[in-house]
Amino acid sequence: MVDIFDRLKEARGPLGQYQQKAEGYFMFPQLEGEIKPRMKFLGKEVLTWSLNNYLGLANHPEVRKADADAAKEFGMAYPMGARMMSGETKYHKELENRLAKFVKRESAYLLNYGYQGMVSIIDTLATRKDVIVYDSEAHACIMDGVFLHKAKGGKSYVYPHNDIERCEKMLKFATKTAKENGGGILVITEGVFGMAGDLGNLPEIVKLKEKYNFRILVDDAHGFGTMGETGAGTDEHFGLQKDVDIYFATFAKAMAGIGAFVASDEVIVDALKYNMRSQIFAKSLPMPMVIGALKRLDMLQNQPEHKEKLWKIAKALQKGLKDNGFNIGNTQSPVTPVYFSGSVPEGTNIVVDLRENHNIFCSVVVYPVIPKDLLMLRIIPTAAHTLEDVNETIEVFKKIKANLEAGVYNTKEMQSMKVE
Repeated sequence: MVDIFDRLKEARGPLGQYQQKAEGYFMFPQLEGEIKPRMKFLGKEVLTWSLNNYLGLANHPEVRKADADAAKEFGMAYPMGARMMSGETKYHKELENRLAKFVKRESAYLLNYGYQGMVSIIDTLATRKDVIVYDSEAHACIMDGVFLHKAKGGKSYVYPHNDIERCEKMLKFATKTAKENGGGILVITEGVFGMAGDLGNLPEIVKLKEKYNFRILVDDAHGFGTMGETGAGTDEHFGLQKDVDIYFATFAKAMAGIGAFVASDEVIVDALKYNMRSQIFAKSLPMPMVIGALKRLDMLQNQPEHKEKLWKIAKALQKGLKDNGFNIGNTQSPVTPVYFSGSVPEGTNIVVDLRENHNIFCSVVVYPVIPKDLLMLRIIPTAAHTLEDVNETIEVFKKIKANLEAGVYNTKEMQSMKVE
């Protein structure tokens, strides 16, 4: 018999294996100061490209005032209890009604967090008789929802990222399985894939509805507020709001807040809110976060200059990188990955050089998140950045690229940058 604590001490996991050398620097780094492009890291000012603050609202004076006023009036505890029991307020309903109208759905329901919300949505939508078909690069919250579905005895089929031919093949399998079980089919994809920045192939997936009977759930965490003419999301960008059956987004990215929502036909939203365990058995979203979200939504809808500035910065950054020979993949969103060939130690050495010698802070992504022998520096442009920030970063990246090609970062082991 094994003591589970002994196992945990030995098996750190794919990321935990780096803890002794990485914690406080590569993992769990502490950025200090006001939320803006230039913050403090280990006492030094760095140009920061790692904040999910697309519209630059996190530190906006109007947002901070709305948050502070709501906290002063209501405190952080109000309302007490779960929505169904004692946590319902007119502000929660107002936010839901405005969100539903904005994304052109009959109804919407607030969620405390995006991650637990998505897991619970999948759990509620799909019974063990139903079949889930999903993209191989789906976010971890979708994967956990699928795992829960399989634990209940449900079936699932995965298709290679954005591969519509394979998606259709999986739909054929799913159709056969669903008929045998007396169930239905749920297809899950993302609007904007948060690592690579490319878009889910919603137009081609929707076309498959002509041949197969299924419903589509879209996770648009990175698309809400950034994509579409009004910022209503990736399905608006494609003109498919009527075709996406269930729309999900968070406040943690463009709205720089906490919480999420799901939107669909009224009868579907009613079924979700009466059955989603993560919401029924959890405290209601605190009032400052709800009122803060109302303010952020108002700015998203009525101050288009924030999205326009975001895209100005994103396009300048992506064009500058491509013009200088960098591989940024197939991003179609503000998310800007920069790919290099190299090992994990080389990736960490690049980050050390960026932070220590060039005062640039961005996140490195390595295996197992992306394939072995591939490195990715993930840049998140925001409306708060400037073109000067962009130009400075491109010049630094040119030096980094030259160093990598010259073998400057080629070591067998990552250096220890653990912060005590």
